[in-house]
Amino acid sequence: MRDDDDAVGLAPTRPAALRAAPASLRAGVIVNTRSHRNKGEAKARTLEGVATAHPTSPAELDATLSDYARRGVQLLVVDGGDGTVRDVLTRATRHFTGGMPKLAVLPSGKTNALALDLGAPRGWTLEAALAAADLRRTALRSPLEVWRGSAAHPELRGFLFGTGAFVRATQAAQRAHGIGLFDTVAVGATLASSVARTVFGRDGEGWRAGDPMRLELDDAPAESAAKFMVMASTLERLPLGARPFGTPRPGAKLLTVQAPPKRLLAAVPLMLAGRDPAWLEAAGYRRADMDEMRLSIDADFVLDGEIYPGGDITLRRGAPLTFVTP
Repeated sequence: MRDDDDAVGLAPTRPAALRAAPASLRAGVIVNTRSHRNKGEAKARTLEGVATAHPTSPAELDATLSDYARRGVQLLVVDGGDGTVRDVLTRATRHFTGGMPKLAVLPSGKTNALALDLGAPRGWTLEAALAAADLRRTALRSPLEVWRGSAAHPELRGFLFGTGAFVRATQAAQRAHGIGLFDTVAVGATLASSVARTVFGRDGEGWRAGDPMRLELDDAPAESAAKFMVMASTLERLPLGARPFGTPRPGAKLLTVQAPPKRLLAAVPLMLAGRDPAWLEAAGYRRADMDEMRLSIDADFVLDGEIYPGGDITLRRGAPLTFVTP
């Protein structure tokens, strides 16, 4: 796990809050106090019957999740951005072996795509999440799982995967964060910059060249080619109302774009609007639903805003999780 503002493991721990909680817990909170909107302080105050932990490393996160599972937590609240959610979900099923509890996300990171999809507003509080849980306001979302080799557990769990131009756009977004742009403003600025760099580039160079890869989708024959971008998600609503996968729907969706991308200026607004004229697929812009994708790529990939080394990976649609919604 890399240390970034939206990853678990940067804030000083406060074990007293955990020790003060009762033996049996209705809810447990994991707070990343380095997340953008937490500004170094725990936003969620301790409530009766609710434990609050601030893990500073993967080992401390495992210890917290193990303790919450042992004490029967029914609602696991994640106070952080997409990276914090990714880190928690990646490790949680190893401890909640009898089934995952309900989940709630308090959006406080630089990116909060999952919270946006679930309808959780900026500033959503622990008290509001508990009240929504009482009212049984929930939605199902299946994470994407990244597997390598014969591992017993997925290496990562998240909701937005990408390679090629998606990695380069993520790097641009991180630079936008560095100058104070966040959420949809950063997304818009990054999108505009990415399109400009691609349109005015040369075939075989830079963004337009894409990345060589071998891709095998479900039971379809494998394809070896350079791709400008591969993007997958189980989210149903994306920032700026973008619909790159077409009509919003449950499940895992995939978008692949051949390299070099053709008629990009015409294709981008159609893709973002979810439209599907016949020429798009003929030009190399392809959408699909998926359960499993096997990918061999030397270049990096992104999962929920973090960049990871490529290789031989399998991307699977995981079991659905229950999230509390406003």
